[in-house]
Amino acid sequence: MDNAPAHAKRPGPMRHPLKAPRFLTPPAEEEARNSSATIPTTILAVLAQTADELGVAVDPWLAGFGLSREQIDAAATRISYRQTITIIRRALRTLPYPDIGLRVGARQTLGTFGVLGLAMMTQRTFGQAMAIGIENHPVSGALMDLELELMDNGDAALLAHPRASGETLLPFLCEELFASSLMLCRSLLGPGFRLARLELTYPEPAWAAEYRRLFRCEVRFGTPHNRAVVDGQWLGMELPTHHPVSAKQALAICREQSASLERQNDVVASVERMLRAHLKEHPRLGDIAAGLNLSERTLRRHLSACGQVFRDIHDRIRTERALELLRAGALRIGEIGNAVGFSDPREFRRAFKRWTGGPPRAMRPPRHHAQ
Repeated sequence: MDNAPAHAKRPGPMRHPLKAPRFLTPPAEEEARNSSATIPTTILAVLAQTADELGVAVDPWLAGFGLSREQIDAAATRISYRQTITIIRRALRTLPYPDIGLRVGARQTLGTFGVLGLAMMTQRTFGQAMAIGIENHPVSGALMDLELELMDNGDAALLAHPRASGETLLPFLCEELFASSLMLCRSLLGPGFRLARLELTYPEPAWAAEYRRLFRCEVRFGTPHNRAVVDGQWLGMELPTHHPVSAKQALAICREQSASLERQNDVVASVERMLRAHLKEHPRLGDIAAGLNLSERTLRRHLSACGQVFRDIHDRIRTERALELLRAGALRIGEIGNAVGFSDPREFRRAFKRWTGGPPRAMRPPRHHAQ
């Protein structure tokens, strides 16, 4: 492969990291994972910056989620995969660029990846950095599941799987993922880095020329997999930013964050499941703790360790269910309030406005506004 960076050293044959296995997630666990608030708002923040430049209003994207623009820009904010995908769909309807995924990905830098970027840049070789990035990708807020594929000819590939089957946003998700990954690789190896090829499962879009302009490599559409193939010669190249101590420290933080996400998925998902099952009964923290065979104090401590508060989880579940029922249009406002734990319709209206910034009737399909 041409354009190898001048600063890169070529040591002897590299021992490739083992291929990371991909496990099928049971539907119930997948549902819990997609509804747990574990996704940083990095991609949404870049979309919002683009909207600002175009004079497009961002607040309508966030309606119904109790999120503000300030929270979208805050590094500490975490929302669910489902919320993220819904906001992206709303954003794409208002932004004029068909290749917005490429634009969002290309605007990202090494710093966008936070501690994961630090862990990667301080590794000895690019191959090690690539393996660590894929192993710990959840901490960066990736919206696709990633896998490292080692090929028989010595090349390696970043293989991406959508988290939801039949995901209608697949082109955007692939564009953002592979473009941001390319920016990361060029930050590590220099602007001369190129992929061997990019393979995508969906049909060639009208803006395919933009893919080839950005990636500067062969781009294939309608393939069996979504993957970015890296020529094997890049894998053993040493990184000029290698720092053994920093690498060890940053990797430890990444792995702790990954473990924390797993714990959060387990604890928060259990709380969410119980809330959904008993929403009408307006369960309290003590009720949920008892159902999980925990004390209130222990459950509160577990949630706090995950950066969660019971009331916020409860309000999010009530908001999601209320919105679902409002859009279905079959129940009156008071009946919907009762379904999510309010005996007084006025209390429900006040709470709903607090959660979403607007009254319940505003979320009705047009023909139901009079109810």
